[in-house]
Amino acid sequence: MASKVRCCWCGDVPIYVDYHDNEWGRPVHDDKKLFEMLLLEGAQAGLSWLTVLKKRENYRAAFEGFDPAKVAHYDNTKIEELLANTGIIKNRLKINAAIANAKAFLRIQKEHGSFDKYLWSYVNYKPIVNHFEKTTDVIATSPVSDKISKDLKKRGMNFVGSTIIYAFMQATGMVNDHFTDCFAYEELTKETS
Repeated sequence: MASKVRCCWCGDVPIYVDYHDNEWGRPVHDDKKLFEMLLLEGAQAGLSWLTVLKKRENYRAAFEGFDPAKVAHYDNTKIEELLANTGIIKNRLKINAAIANAKAFLRIQKEHGSFDKYLWSYVNYKPIVNHFEKTTDVIATSPVSDKISKDLKKRGMNFVGSTIIYAFMQATGMVNDHFTDCFAYEELTKETS
């Protein structure tokens, strides 16, 4: 039996293959999951996504299941505890950003009813389907990620530059950037058409 054709970036590392096959590019509408991905994408800045994936369970424990209401109330004692946690990326700016972002996330939920509703309105509630055939086709930002980034920054978020937001959009299925020969491309295109 032939193995599935996948996007070349996931290689053959099991945790990466699992992430590619079961999460990346699949539309997410759960606010808690959206907050998780926003926090993790910010933590990834300057590092590889594989590094973050390997620490994901540690992040889940350290940030109390990615509950934005809890993270928004973290104080200096909790920040110091997180900075001493060897299971996560110990970067004060990123930890402070997670707290500020949780506060802004809650304000957006209150204003729009959900973060999901706010976020997906940027793509008219339907994933953008790109048609990438090779790595040189791939983009790092888009006009939509520029708009979201600008608005999130205006609302007080950090580590939400356009490149981070575009990666977040890919991760949460707002865009389908699987290569056209990848099994997930066709599967997701059918699901979202």
